[in-house]
Amino acid sequence: MSQRPKTLTIVLNAAIFIILEVAALAILNRSSALHNTWFNRSSQRTQGAVFGFAESVRNYFALKTQNDSLAMENARLLAELARYREMEESVGEAESVVTMPDSRFRYIPATVVRMSRNTVHNHIILNKGLADGVVARSGIITERGVVGIVTAVDEHYAYGLTLMNGNLTVSAKVGNSSLTAPLYWDGLSNDGAWLGDIPPHHAVAPGDTVRTSGYSSIFPAGIPIGLTSSTRLLDGATVRVDVDLFQDFSGIHYVTIVENIDKLEIEALENAENVKGK
Repeated sequence: MSQRPKTLTIVLNAAIFIILEVAALAILNRSSALHNTWFNRSSQRTQGAVFGFAESVRNYFALKTQNDSLAMENARLLAELARYREMEESVGEAESVVTMPDSRFRYIPATVVRMSRNTVHNHIILNKGLADGVVARSGIITERGVVGIVTAVDEHYAYGLTLMNGNLTVSAKVGNSSLTAPLYWDGLSNDGAWLGDIPPHHAVAPGDTVRTSGYSSIFPAGIPIGLTSSTRLLDGATVRVDVDLFQDFSGIHYVTIVENIDKLEIEALENAENVKGK
């Protein structure tokens, strides 16, 4: 019984203290201009901090929405560019009436969930999967160039190898010439690669643009990869050409998955021919 009056006394004292504090602040606010100014400034600072935090939260989600919109716009522009490249090739083949062909490639914007950069077999995980129409052996690109290739897909995610992987090669074309060569990562840097299997009689000048050749069923032709830099003779029979990549792999957040709609048909023909040749 003695415990209850003690608790009641503590509660009453706390309530009286709070009432007196509020009354004192009200009196200070009304009693002098100095106190009024101080009180208003404190109130404004508190309101500013609260509203500033709320605005930061709103801006964060607005920025995420904006980034998603930009990723979708990049995918649309890349698809449009691919269609123009196809039209340009059609103009070169026939100078009669040319119509804009439907692109053989489909473009899906995606966000990077995880990407390694510190091994010799680097990989990437994207937030799009079978539910979004992604299939294995699709290309991964950005507006700056080739990123990698999708190798496995589940319902909501895609796994792939990046160009910074010793097991990945890309068929590339140098400048405006007919020279094509396999492109490999240099195994060292975030923005270095090299072209191999080039005959010595092919002169490659520094500063030539390297693009995808279009000779595989994965990437459309003409996607920029990098610029040639130095050359060196290997084993007296082939030339190695170093390439400075346009894409810096140190920070990639948004990519575009590119799928060749006719890929299965093309690969079925290739497999049939390989079987015949055996």
